[in-house]
Amino acid sequence: MRTDTPPTIRLEDYRPPSHWIDAVHLDFQLDPAKTKVTSRLEIRRNESPTGKDLVLHGEALELISVHLDGAQLTEGQFKATDKTLTIMGPPDRFTLEIVNTCAPEQNTALSGLYMSKGMFCTQCEAEGFRRITYFLDRPDVLSVFSVRIEAEKSAYPVLLANGNPTGAGDLDGGAHFAEWHDPHPKPAYLFALVGGDLAVVEDQFTTQSGRSVDLKVYVQPQNADKCDYTLDALKRSMRWDEEVFGREYDLDLFMIVAVDHFNFGAMENKGLNIFNSAYVLASPETATDADYENIESIVAHEYFHNWSGNRVTLRDWFQLCLKEGFTVFRDQEFSADMRSRAVQRIRDVRRLWASQFPEDAGPLAHPPRPSEYVTIDNFYTATVYEKGAEVVRMIMTLLGPEKFRQGSDLYFQRHDGSAATVEDFVKAMENASGKDLTQFRLWYHEAGRPKVTARIGQEGDRKRPTLVLSQRTPPTPGQTDKPARAIPFSYAVFGAESGELLAEHIVDFNTEDHTIDLPQPDQETHGRPVLSLNRGFAAPIDLAFERSLEDDLLILRAETDLFSKWAVSDRLWKDLSLALGDIQPLSDPSITTDNALDRFAAALDAYLSSPTLDHAFAAELLTVPSAAEIAETQAVIDPGAIVTGRRKLRAVMSARLSGRLETLYDELQDGAAFSTDPASAARRGLKNACLSLLIAGGNAELAVRQAATATTMTDEAAAVSALAASSAQGRDEALSAFYAKWRDNELIVNKWLAWRAMTPDADALDQLAALEAHESFDIKTPNKVRALIGVFAYRNLAAFHREDGAGYEYLAEKIREIDPLNPQLAARLSTAFESWRRLEPGRRPLAERALKTLVEGHDPSENVNEMATRLLSDRS
Repeated sequence: MRTDTPPTIRLEDYRPPSHWIDAVHLDFQLDPAKTKVTSRLEIRRNESPTGKDLVLHGEALELISVHLDGAQLTEGQFKATDKTLTIMGPPDRFTLEIVNTCAPEQNTALSGLYMSKGMFCTQCEAEGFRRITYFLDRPDVLSVFSVRIEAEKSAYPVLLANGNPTGAGDLDGGAHFAEWHDPHPKPAYLFALVGGDLAVVEDQFTTQSGRSVDLKVYVQPQNADKCDYTLDALKRSMRWDEEVFGREYDLDLFMIVAVDHFNFGAMENKGLNIFNSAYVLASPETATDADYENIESIVAHEYFHNWSGNRVTLRDWFQLCLKEGFTVFRDQEFSADMRSRAVQRIRDVRRLWASQFPEDAGPLAHPPRPSEYVTIDNFYTATVYEKGAEVVRMIMTLLGPEKFRQGSDLYFQRHDGSAATVEDFVKAMENASGKDLTQFRLWYHEAGRPKVTARIGQEGDRKRPTLVLSQRTPPTPGQTDKPARAIPFSYAVFGAESGELLAEHIVDFNTEDHTIDLPQPDQETHGRPVLSLNRGFAAPIDLAFERSLEDDLLILRAETDLFSKWAVSDRLWKDLSLALGDIQPLSDPSITTDNALDRFAAALDAYLSSPTLDHAFAAELLTVPSAAEIAETQAVIDPGAIVTGRRKLRAVMSARLSGRLETLYDELQDGAAFSTDPASAARRGLKNACLSLLIAGGNAELAVRQAATATTMTDEAAAVSALAASSAQGRDEALSAFYAKWRDNELIVNKWLAWRAMTPDADALDQLAALEAHESFDIKTPNKVRALIGVFAYRNLAAFHREDGAGYEYLAEKIREIDPLNPQLAARLSTAFESWRRLEPGRRPLAERALKTLVEGHDPSENVNEMATRLLSDRS
């Protein structure tokens, strides 16, 4: 158990740095066991100093020497601890030279400078640079970096850093060097270095002003044939950012490096993006359509950071959503323009519901801009990223696209080359639009989400219909009093008889209660009004609105907003699962479950038989929410009943739709050559959505045949993964054949591990333990841990939530094992316990007991200690 109490960092305590570091000159002598780093820092005192001394950050370093203006400092002139280096009373301007070593091959935390399969690479966000050398490791200290790297040429022929290359050559003893200079001031978290034996795939891009930019993707030599799509996505991202946001790239070179050991998806280091290899490498034989979409989205996200994060960076880490929320919004808009806007919105909201809504509803709730933290690594959360993007989207909705673009232009113009805050971003939007966003700022400062209740009322002698709204936001940890927020509320009115769209509006709902006059439809022609609310998910709210099944089916048939059409189907899938699991009856008491199943199936069949069928959207309609997604709708979670209800529903709907599903499945077997274009991907998506439901109905032969004959990873993975999640005959043979075929491809084997983690077998935990000893697993590799242990904990609801608590004990044991190796990864795994207080009474104490072992009986890292303490807290 920890006996010390790590300090809490608070936003209200922010002070400017005591000193500025204008220029940084780094000299690396790379060695896996002991890399020597010489840093020469040009420093000046801040006009508003916080103290006379200069206190630099440093962790896991061995200090060799310190020189100030050429004179070596002696004992009494500096003080080194395990986390700081203090220079006593330096002059107002000086040059500080520090020599230290670090140990990359021992750095299993993957923060700072570390080794990945014989390659040197770095990860400095959020506070990794201090593990390379001593520095003011905070985002508001911006410096111009010059770097020289020396290494053994035969082992590390490629030496990269940020910016543009300025020199290279051979040295004595088989060594060589490379020199780099980045002319743009940046904080240390954007520093990057790579050294290894890498192949490069090259292309070029011409900016809107006519400059030529060299594009280079560095990968292990055997993967050089899998980079074309990454380069294509990069060029489309660069062009889109010029056209939509007016942002042009600013260096002569843009580089991407793929590494296998990485705690994140990718990192936006200035000019040298380092990527998890899963989001770079793709070919039709090895990558699914989902992989291609992820590559496109993540390449865009990291590139867009060049402006929203790099050129304009953060004053402090509390502003993390300023760069991440804004950039997620930008990559969502890019993907929507590249593919289906409606389907992109559906997937964005599903991700929000699955990851951020549970966060908002539990002990880990925090605002997009938190007010305090112990370890900033723990705040790379869905609230910062996904909800942060929703907040930006709401601003665009309230201002309109034209004013929003003017606001973003003003923001970039004002703060280019500086460290900004959320207030700076919102103020630019206000100044450009003339709209007061004072009340809207609550979205940034408060945790939780408003509960909006809606009902149709009547007003006046003529009984004019009205929409009556009220909003209340429940208390969250540390925040009890929640005033009304500004909510862009979108609604449409349809005629119950005609199905016609009679009106559609977006209102600024900014009071606790609000009444909207609705159009008075002609009863004979249109019938009573039927409402579709929060269209396009205009605001991240919980909406309570009673609507009959009849009205739901009308919206499913007549709604022109495809997101809202899908949202009806998603809610029906969830409600019917809960009904079949004997968890709760249907909300419409006038209809039986059997009748609801029949009518829902008929509505889906009608859409699937449409001559104007949208394949991508149809695939979303047929995607049954996961058990974990269904669980998040419940105040009290009964995992076993949820899994049972979902399984029954899939089987029942498969039987009712089998004819249509089989017809579509056959029609979509077009035999055409693989193409990454959205239309082709959509056809494959619908075909495999049909396959998944058919397997649920017992038709496993189709999947066995597809797994054996597939010519693309999309079709092979769809078949094998569907079999893996079932108990169908032929499942084990298909899994064994898949592994034997792909055992030498690590990324594909990770898919196999994830499918194995989803097994519905009663001995799932025993299988998991066996897989940990399997040749394909390595607990030091984050991708493998996420694939096996993470998928088990987050997605295998039945096995993780075993009634005897063994699943909870297993995860706690793995977190304790991983924590000394990689605290960030261990802390993230702990969020699988996020909803433990909502478990049914039998499981709740078992989950609590396992969670307590993370802080009792051993010495957890600050990361795990903070997460477990918050999860166990009963603050409201």
